[in-house]
Amino acid sequence: MTDDAVILIVDDEERNRRVLQVMLQAEGYVTLVAEDGRSALDVVTLHHVDLILLDVAMPGMNGYEVARILKKDQSAKQIPIIMVTAHVDRETRIAALESGVEEFLTKPVDRAELWLRVRNLLRLKEYGDLLTQYNYTLEQRVAERAADLHRFRLAMDSTADAIFLTDRATMRFVEVNATASSMFGFTREELLSMGPAELNGSSSEDLAAGFDALIGGDGRNSVVQVNVRRKDGTEFPVEVSRHARETADGWLLVGVMRDVTERVAADERLQQLAHYDPLTGLANRRLFYDSLHKTLAFAASNDVRVAVMFLDVDHFKKVNDTLGHDVGDRLLAQVADRLVNCVRTRDTAGRLGGDEFGLILAMEHDAYGAAAVANKVRAAMRPPFELDGSQVSMTVSIGITMYPDDAELPDTLVKYADTAMYGAKQSGRDTYRFFTPEMNAAVIDRLRLEQALRAAVDNSEFVLHYQPKVRTGTGRIAGLEALLRWQRPGHGLIPPNDFIPVLEETGLIREVGTWVINEACRQLAEWAACDVGAQRVAVNVSGRQFVDGDLDHDIGAALAAHGVAADCLELELTESSLMANTHRTLATLRQLKARGVRVSIDDFGTGFSSLAYLRQFPVDTLKIDIAFIRNVTTNIVDAAMTEMIIRMAHTLQMDVVAEGVETAAQLAFLSGQGCDEIQGYYFSRPLPVADLEVLLRTDAALPSSATG
Repeated sequence: MTDDAVILIVDDEERNRRVLQVMLQAEGYVTLVAEDGRSALDVVTLHHVDLILLDVAMPGMNGYEVARILKKDQSAKQIPIIMVTAHVDRETRIAALESGVEEFLTKPVDRAELWLRVRNLLRLKEYGDLLTQYNYTLEQRVAERAADLHRFRLAMDSTADAIFLTDRATMRFVEVNATASSMFGFTREELLSMGPAELNGSSSEDLAAGFDALIGGDGRNSVVQVNVRRKDGTEFPVEVSRHARETADGWLLVGVMRDVTERVAADERLQQLAHYDPLTGLANRRLFYDSLHKTLAFAASNDVRVAVMFLDVDHFKKVNDTLGHDVGDRLLAQVADRLVNCVRTRDTAGRLGGDEFGLILAMEHDAYGAAAVANKVRAAMRPPFELDGSQVSMTVSIGITMYPDDAELPDTLVKYADTAMYGAKQSGRDTYRFFTPEMNAAVIDRLRLEQALRAAVDNSEFVLHYQPKVRTGTGRIAGLEALLRWQRPGHGLIPPNDFIPVLEETGLIREVGTWVINEACRQLAEWAACDVGAQRVAVNVSGRQFVDGDLDHDIGAALAAHGVAADCLELELTESSLMANTHRTLATLRQLKARGVRVSIDDFGTGFSSLAYLRQFPVDTLKIDIAFIRNVTTNIVDAAMTEMIIRMAHTLQMDVVAEGVETAAQLAFLSGQGCDEIQGYYFSRPLPVADLEVLLRTDAALPSSATG
């Protein structure tokens, strides 16, 4: 019956009638419409109607009056009415109940709620009609009672819901359907010897009070979700629709139960996805902020201080780049486990994104308690993490801000904690810092720097300076290194250490790196076409250009665009760049070597420094880091390391360049050890193109005494 039931929609606004028609017809219901109360009464008189959706506010006769008239009419009083109203206040609901309506829907109407309430009322009406017919049969045709009872049971057994009829006087079941037996694991006879209290674990007194309240409400429908027990003792959730019916022998309570185990499980899964991070199980950003709002409200009312911590895993990107994202995810899950063990149950731990975590701590005392938790977290992170059979050591940097000392708004507190965390990073990592106004000023400066760099990319504010590399055997210039400079408007020439790290962190290094390669090739072509002559230029390449871009394509395009021979270009990479995503890096380097481009390892000795990767990668040159050269004539360890690097490189048939050579003594030592080339202020600092061309045209060289 419920699939083709006739539903009357009463509303003075055509748009509202159309919306409800579309929703109901989508479920197979037949709809009739009326634009006012008088028309609605006429429709009920002329047509069969199973359910009425009744608007409250209508011209002429309002919804309350229509409902009262229908409920007084013997032929119409059994038609269930759902009052549709934009008002949800208590007075509106009481007035509607007094007029005789069974249910409410609030405008705008939710599609799922509409279907649920219409379906439940139609089913209960169907069961009520059956009961009415059943009572009539008992009174009028006693001889046919058995046949009618059989038909009634067939109707009950045909539904997928469990149906229970309970006698209010005895609080025992007087009828059940087959679905009830299969759902609960009892036979029909067993159920008829029981009552509802034995299924849901409530006391008979509590259930009787609930039934009396239902009866006192003129038998109106009640829908609740409860847990019930099967015969084997297991519990499961059901949605119960209850309806009271008066019979000649007293009151019957009709209970219709639907197993909602799958729906509850789905809701729990959706709740988990909506509020918890799927990787770590911690609160996600949304739930973290909800918890922070509630904690601050509690703190404001109870004079409690709150610490908000922002945590970032130090050097996490290296794990992702070298070991892969799957391993990185497992590391984050282990970090989360250790983090939870450092706080109390009442505290909140959340993952705010990537390798960033947050803590919310209610503090009974002062900020020293927050410092103690920060130290506890740092200590918990120090034992190596087990990842695919390898041990990886990690640390965290922590920023702390206090409520109400630093701020009172959730967003501001998290922002300040993030600012303080950045201060911890700047202080060397594996530490914590409390927020200070000075930190905020530093972060604002950093944001302005990022914005200025983005503008610099768009406005072509970058230039290249070049530092010569000199052959120790001849004292003559053997090549150049292109070094990036920023001509920032209003600030002059900005040194690379002040902006290249920001380019790396923001990802702008990919675009700027491509520009450097193209500009170096353009300059090479210009020199080759004039009296300066052909040169060899080395450019520094970021690891991001290997991971995020197509380096071989960029270099190939630049060489072709400017007609430059590949052996005029040399790429300088750091050891860490080589080890990031080694398979892709190795493939790219082999492609570049096939073009004829030379490859150099910059700052050698400060990174992985492994013979294994030196043999694996197609490397032409090693550049000894300035850290060894600075004290090479005064520190025996630096001297030994430098000598070892030179000998190892020559054994592997690589050239060696020493960076940062500033004195004749350093040059003499390096020449004596067979170092192939030197680079540094002893010969020349990095120069703009015009000044460099003077050196190139005059064929400048080291003093003859320096080269022996």
